[in-house]
Amino acid sequence: MISVENRSEVNEFILIGLTDAPEFQVPLFIMFTFIYLATLVGNLGIVALIFWKSHLHTPMYFFLSNLSLVDFGYSSAVTPKVMVGLLTGDKVISYNGCATQIFFFVDFATVESFLLASMSYDRHAAVCKPLYYTTTMTSTACALLASGGHICGFLTSSIVTGNTFTLSFCKSNVIHHFFCDVPPLLVLSCSDTHIIELVFFIIGSFTVFFPFLVIFASYFLIFITILKIHSAEGLQKAFSTCASHLTAVSIFYGTITFMYFQPSSSHSMDSDKMVSVFYSTVIPMLNPLVYSLRNKDVKNAFRKTVKGKQLQLDHHFP
Repeated sequence: MISVENRSEVNEFILIGLTDAPEFQVPLFIMFTFIYLATLVGNLGIVALIFWKSHLHTPMYFFLSNLSLVDFGYSSAVTPKVMVGLLTGDKVISYNGCATQIFFFVDFATVESFLLASMSYDRHAAVCKPLYYTTTMTSTACALLASGGHICGFLTSSIVTGNTFTLSFCKSNVIHHFFCDVPPLLVLSCSDTHIIELVFFIIGSFTVFFPFLVIFASYFLIFITILKIHSAEGLQKAFSTCASHLTAVSIFYGTITFMYFQPSSSHSMDSDKMVSVFYSTVIPMLNPLVYSLRNKDVKNAFRKTVKGKQLQLDHHFP
């Protein structure tokens, strides 16, 4: 993907990290370890629960399991390297390691964006056309929507990573961030980045705002349908169906837009790092809580699983 002749003499980068203060290294390591373990247990637990419980084999939970896998990968692209740096003080990342981190981070972030759009379309079909839901959201349609998101993620990350690492890095090899990300890398380049920045803006606009338009259109139609519902029970069911997804959408798109679509003159390295901590590590941990554990079907399946395990233990150890 990256030709040898285009590589600069830089063969490694140094990540500044979140702070240089020694007294904060251990508390930050503990915090990131907790967040990563919660992300791992929450997301992989949701995937396992949906896989094992046949009544959760529906389009909504198919997309939810995909989202959980993506969130796990999304967090894994960043958090383990941050934890190693905090524990050992080793802030060096190789040229190829940096490229790999950017590739997977952009890939998973893009897939998440398209999965959220697919989930909104699923909610639109469930609320606006419930009689046609099973014929609209077939297993083939769900597989195509999920596959389309993964293809867009792969293409986007390939273009972004390939173009970023055709640049020459001769100003410095110190990245003012806690992981390899495109904006702080562009600052280090001594190449002309105007064309590449324009390309990235166009690609970023498509991968963020096209899914967002799908989500907006879906919820606009859902809102119109809800206005026609006169029963309190119907209203409550419609709102509960969409509330968790809307929360996840608001958190994800709000932080991504703030981070990548504000004018470069208003960027602050410190504030960017704080926002980056939220969207790269905290959001993948929150999604199982926000989207899944507020859902009655998932909570009931979890309770039955726990009770089943308890009964097995009681049987073996009376």
